[in-house]
Amino acid sequence: MKIAGATALVTGANRGLGRALVSALRQAGCAKVYAAARDIASIPAADGIVPIRLDITNGEQVAAAAARCQDVAILINNAGIARFTPALGAPSVDDARIEMETNYFGTLAMCRAFAPVLGRNGGGALVNILSVVSWFNVPMQGSYSASKAAAWSLTKAARFELRAQGTLVSGVYAGYIDTDMTTGLNAPKSSPDDIAARVIEGIEAGAEDILADARARQVHAELLKDSSAFDAAMQETWDASQRR
Repeated sequence: MKIAGATALVTGANRGLGRALVSALRQAGCAKVYAAARDIASIPAADGIVPIRLDITNGEQVAAAAARCQDVAILINNAGIARFTPALGAPSVDDARIEMETNYFGTLAMCRAFAPVLGRNGGGALVNILSVVSWFNVPMQGSYSASKAAAWSLTKAARFELRAQGTLVSGVYAGYIDTDMTTGLNAPKSSPDDIAARVIEGIEAGAEDILADARARQVHAELLKDSSAFDAAMQETWDASQRR
């Protein structure tokens, strides 16, 4: 997909990877970027950047954003949360619940609200920022891994349903990224700017799976086989259901 001249919306745009994505989109020639976040006071003013107050777990705010941003051709679902707690060993299910509400249900709400907008604007691109733990479970962050696995499955579902309207649906996979979310983790981390650059390249190349760093490429090679034939069969199953 061509980014130059397009209008994009990025959630979680006030810091970390979200802020890097906004900058990368503008540098790639995006005409306008809606920078969406709960706290828009921390979004720096700049030409072509329109701050949008948006909590993706708030249905009314999601609907209002879709009604306002009718020119969006690229949606990047970046907003997410991680509590870094085990699934069973956490003192309650509260952390798991908020991770699922944000990482899965919030992303689902954005996909549902903006799919018609993308369709009216020629198809465009829907990009979900996922994680290498979409493919396996890290027990120290068990509930976060589960929420990202759910978001991975959602990304496939959106791809099946939106292919007919010409929407590119991409999942972005990376290991730890050097943001506020991972400040307390002593592990190799990728630069947000590097990940954002890979996302831009992936969108323009029409990639459905964007392996944005070495960790993602390593894990993908180790755990996943080529699923293209299986996915093609699932696509035909969906398409046939729509012809009935």
